[in-house]
Parts: sequence; structure tokens; C-alpha cells
Amino acid sequence: MAPRTDVDSAPFWAGLREHRIVLQRCEADGRLRFPPMPSCPHCGTPGGTEVEVSGDARIYSWVAVHRALTPAQESEVPYTIATVELPEGVRMVGRLDGEPGDGVAVSPVFVDHDDWTELRWRA
Repeated sequence: MAPRTDVDSAPFWAGLREHRIVLQRCEADGRLRFPPMPSCPHCGTPGGTEVEVSGDARIYSWVAVHRALTPAQESEVPYTIATVELPEGVRMVGRLDGEPGDGVAVSPVFVDHDDWTELRWRA
């Protein structure tokens, strides 16, 4: 199912469709943030500027999923969900293709669906 977008997340999802990772940068303190939101969670400044990042990261944490949430997902298990940390200090969550392990280097993988693109990570 396609994610629901809003005014803040639309640039992120549009970037994924183009196989790019677009995050928000606070114009006041310069910090990047994810997920997209109306204002900086650190200083409260509204708005932000979209910037593209490489997506190269390291695994911060991970969990293996062995039970499907719905019968339609039974063919997907087992799979791994990882929290990754980008060099810019932002953490993101996504499915991991490859062997998990704390600190393992990963790169982005863009999986195109009919009407949206999923961001995964490859170890």
C-alpha cells in the first residue's frame, strides 16, 4: 500500500521516485532531520530546505521479523528491519537486504512499486 503523503513529506517521496534521498535541513541551526516535519525538532524554527544525501550509512540497530502481520504478508517473512545512521547524523528505518550487524556499512536500494518507491538498505 502506498504511503500517505502530506505537504512536509511530499519532497521525500518524490525524491524516492527519482531514486534520490531528500531530507530537510533547518535554516536556523543547519541540522538535517527525518522524518519530514513542519518545524525543526531541535530549535523550533518552522520550515526547512530540501537537501539530497547519498544514503550511505551504517546499521545502528536491527530486528528480524519472523511473524507476518497479515496473511497477505506470510510470504515475506522472515525479513530484517534496520535503523541506519547516515554520516550527517540522521537515523532512518527500512528493510535490510543482506546480513545484519551493528556498525555494518549499508547503501540505499530503491524498490519501485506501482505508485510509490520504497527505500531499503543493502549490506
